[in-house]
Amino acid sequence: MNAWPFSMAGWRHGVPLAFPKPMGPMRRRRWRRIPRPVSIEPASPVPTRCRRAWGEAPGWLFDARGGERFRGEVEPIDPVAGHVPGALNRPFAANLRDGRFRSAEELRGELVPLLHGRQPAEAVLMCGSGVTACHLLLAMEHAGLAGAKVYAGSWSGWIADPARPVATGM
Repeated sequence: MNAWPFSMAGWRHGVPLAFPKPMGPMRRRRWRRIPRPVSIEPASPVPTRCRRAWGEAPGWLFDARGGERFRGEVEPIDPVAGHVPGALNRPFAANLRDGRFRSAEELRGELVPLLHGRQPAEAVLMCGSGVTACHLLLAMEHAGLAGAKVYAGSWSGWIADPARPVATGM
């Protein structure tokens, strides 16, 4: 299994590639002098991909919450129940067997058809708050379907704006 989260942190096969250097006063001064773009515009909590893709065919937005939360039958955490219109439900628990990830081949066989011909890098993953979407991301990586993005705000971030549409049922 690819250990991509660890490689992002500088680790390969359980061994650190490099430890970060402590930032002393001289290094801090140099860091502050580096020109960086600055914006006073608020960051959009909804990924650009989500804003562009409403109304597109399925296969780009996956919700990793359980089916009953996705359908809006129960919502134990957020004030609004349901899902983003057009999202497909892929409960994170479907990636497991006996508490462990199912084989890469099994996962790939189930996830590829859900993409509806799209590349994995076109997919956006969400859940209630971003946690189980990361689980689905790891399952996709395990299945060799690299490049999907997690909408960290997920359902909680989506419903923060009452103007955004909400769907219930399947």
